[in-house]
Amino acid sequence: MFEPATLEERRRYYRDEWSDKDLPEFILNGLNKREFGFDHLGHGPNDRYKVFKGKDSLRRFLRYKTPFAAYISVAFYENPRRRGDWIKSEYVFDVDAKDIPIRSCNCDGVCEICLGEALEIVNNLIDTLEGDIGLKNIHLIYSGRGYHIRILDEEIMGSDSDLRSEILKYVAGAEVPNLQYGNIEGGTGSSYNFEHFSIPIAYPKIFTDRTKYNIQHLTGKESIDGINPKLLKDIIKNRELLEDNQWGIFKSKIGPRRYKDMVKSMARVNLATIDAKVSIDLKRILRLPTSLHSKVSMKCTEVKDREWFDPLKSAVPKFVEERD
Repeated sequence: MFEPATLEERRRYYRDEWSDKDLPEFILNGLNKREFGFDHLGHGPNDRYKVFKGKDSLRRFLRYKTPFAAYISVAFYENPRRRGDWIKSEYVFDVDAKDIPIRSCNCDGVCEICLGEALEIVNNLIDTLEGDIGLKNIHLIYSGRGYHIRILDEEIMGSDSDLRSEILKYVAGAEVPNLQYGNIEGGTGSSYNFEHFSIPIAYPKIFTDRTKYNIQHLTGKESIDGINPKLLKDIIKNRELLEDNQWGIFKSKIGPRRYKDMVKSMARVNLATIDAKVSIDLKRILRLPTSLHSKVSMKCTEVKDREWFDPLKSAVPKFVEERD
């Protein structure tokens, strides 16, 4: 499992198993407005600016070329062959299992454990995108080593990188909540500092949930900027308190100053869990759903049921099952 596909295996996949009927509807809609890119030798997508009028021409190309990797743009263009006259772009969240800063496994690449944790993370992100941001046209794609959340709500597809960056930071929990209230400039009255865990709604709850998830998945072997080995050990020692959301006691065990260091570090971890460059790039290309991720011999697959999806059951090509 997760071994590279040979040229012959790629041929078998695209000629015997791949079907244009499996292409998601959101990919087929406006297909001729998108740029395609291909990697034929495993050195990166250097065959760019391809355009297909429809799924028939795409099918012929894939069966003839059997590429190492196939990509499609998140952007729609009037002239996709030159990436000219940009119309709009999908909004994307990319979570790669091998790049998750805190994960329970110790594998060198990807495994069943970190892929499962990547799915947990994207499920939490989608819940926030739907519940807090109000987005609805959301599609989840298993990419081979992680997941792509692809959003096609019209109000977000026309947005610029700055807005996408702000939404990303909110959804990821990438900033420590600023919860200081009161008159702090005039010298009169009182000011109050609230902790993130004391407000169980809106952004403070998002940050608290993301931070709790990270703490629960620490193994003690992590190297996290701002958290020294002694602090890491104490966080793990006391984290059972968070099972009942006893954040105040947990903070007292850690110590106020060290707790402040911890939440700052967790904000950075939250952002690093998502590939931010992908989210803000209006002209990014992503793996084409239904294509083969040849580095790990897995199918790039649309996730229809994100609660029960298992890539080891739904995204394994036939040639992998037939290997000796």
